[in-house]
Amino acid sequence: MTTRDRTDLHVERWLPVLPDLDPDVEGAVTRMLLLTRHLRAVKERALVDADLPAHEYDTLHALAGRRGRAAPSELAADLGVAPASITARVDALVRRGFAERIPSTTDRRRVDVALTEAGHEAWRGALDPRGVEERRLFDALDPDERRLLSDLLRRVLLLAERPAD
Repeated sequence: MTTRDRTDLHVERWLPVLPDLDPDVEGAVTRMLLLTRHLRAVKERALVDADLPAHEYDTLHALAGRRGRAAPSELAADLGVAPASITARVDALVRRGFAERIPSTTDRRRVDVALTEAGHEAWRGALDPRGVEERRLFDALDPDERRLLSDLLRRVLLLAERPAD
């Protein structure tokens, strides 16, 4: 038998109150919420340790995801923020030496934002502890189980991303 966790106790407490509760659905949802909360706390600790506000980390992460260079409008789209707010974010990163503005190679009227080595190091300093914890957690599963879990969650998420009728 599998070791019981606090979600098992949660489900047992609610079944008599909600007899039509599906214990598997409630268990899966509760565990996903608890894992999300745990990983969010790990991220917050990593950001504090790296002395990075979340919005600066998010901007560095978006830049790194574009191979270290992007137009401000691309960053705004990636982050889902108004283009005007990117200016303040980039200004803060430039002041800290984490990014620099450089002329675009494709449009001389445009200025791109580039990740500096210090910015890359700050981003990795906040990213790496999260990766270590994610690997620690998912090492509980073998590679086939991890793939199966990812595939099952994809099926559920694809449904969640579709508009409800």
